[in-house]
Amino acid sequence: MKSAALGFQHLLAMYAGAVLVPLIVGDALGLTSEQLTYLVAIDILLCGVATILQIVNTRFFGIGLPVVLGCTFTAVGPMIAIGAEYGISAIYGSILVSGLIVVLISGFFGSLVRFFPPVVTGSVVTIIGITLIPVAINNMGGGQGASDFGSLTNIALSFGTLLFIVLVYKFATGFLRAISILLGLAVGTLAATLMGVVDFSAIGEASYFHMVEPFYFGAPTFEWSAILTMTLVAMVSLVESTGTYFALSDITGKKLSEKDLSKGYRAEGLAIILGGIFNSFPYTTFSQNVGLIQMSGVKSRKIILITGLMLISLGFLPKVAAFTTIIPTAVLGGAMIAMFGMVISQGIKMLSKIITESQENSMIVACSVGIGLGVTVVPEIFAQLPAGLQILTSNGIVAGSVTAIALNILFNMIPSKRKAEAKAPVSVQKNAVNHSSI
Repeated sequence: MKSAALGFQHLLAMYAGAVLVPLIVGDALGLTSEQLTYLVAIDILLCGVATILQIVNTRFFGIGLPVVLGCTFTAVGPMIAIGAEYGISAIYGSILVSGLIVVLISGFFGSLVRFFPPVVTGSVVTIIGITLIPVAINNMGGGQGASDFGSLTNIALSFGTLLFIVLVYKFATGFLRAISILLGLAVGTLAATLMGVVDFSAIGEASYFHMVEPFYFGAPTFEWSAILTMTLVAMVSLVESTGTYFALSDITGKKLSEKDLSKGYRAEGLAIILGGIFNSFPYTTFSQNVGLIQMSGVKSRKIILITGLMLISLGFLPKVAAFTTIIPTAVLGGAMIAMFGMVISQGIKMLSKIITESQENSMIVACSVGIGLGVTVVPEIFAQLPAGLQILTSNGIVAGSVTAIALNILFNMIPSKRKAEAKAPVSVQKNAVNHSSI
């Protein structure tokens, strides 16, 4: 029972983010209500499948960490653009090929682990947390574009939920403290129901059972520009996932090898392929669940396995899945502040170990976090660049991550005269000083 509650807490933590992507993309593509129902249901099901592919640790795939996967927000804009230009069949053709490419390059990508020392991974985790905060704040107000955004009702629900979570975390112990997020969401939704702001219509309209169907939207078509675009999206997701892998590695104490990373990337590639076959989305790690693991202190893969099985079940049972959609956006926002804040806390913890080692590391952190946050707040700064490059530059997480990697190479991997002198034997340095003084 305790394990089920902990697994359900992880489900609720990622559910809103998971269903938001199909709702946005489906609406932009003009899908019917029946098609949109399929898109949401199959997405939830494949989130569960993708999660299980990652938590297992086989010889071929699986990072073997308590990681939850969901559809990547990076793909939203490109999918809409591809659908508008080439049709929905080209979307899934490009997803399918990009997944195959990820599987093929997974071994090579894993060999790049030396480019991700703590100064880089800590910066990436911090950037991930910081860039997620605006999402939480918008939800606290009722959701971006909501007619009642910032209303007293939404503010009361969001801050009330957050306060309840903080109080439970402060005064409760053991299991109750571990499920503080779940309790906060339940109490917040109950309060919203008493205030008359919970919409139960989604439950009544949902069907009782749903069967998956390969190529639901028709046979895939293949356009080179669309394939290139989705491959770039996949590369972005791998960069984001790498930060999550290392964050979980730090939390669980499991050291990651190049082989582990390769299996993690390969599992992500397999999940993307399934997304192309069953007409869903590309999948990547969900950072909010990292914050939940940090808060709860429960690091068992068994809990995430339960979450994956729950997601698969909900994918077949839209009527049951609809119950989670009644949680008001403001209530979710309050819980997200705590979860995303814990991601930032984890990043700072990782950086605290190495930031005092050198001024170079301080500069790497300063520039990468600054770029990541800046691009998140002002993404239009790169609006004049080609569309393909904008996939990389308009995402704060990726822009900050690339900055951290590049600066780490510059400062810590390329030999410099000053470092060579610092590493030289003391006697050699003294001789050099004596020689220069003669």
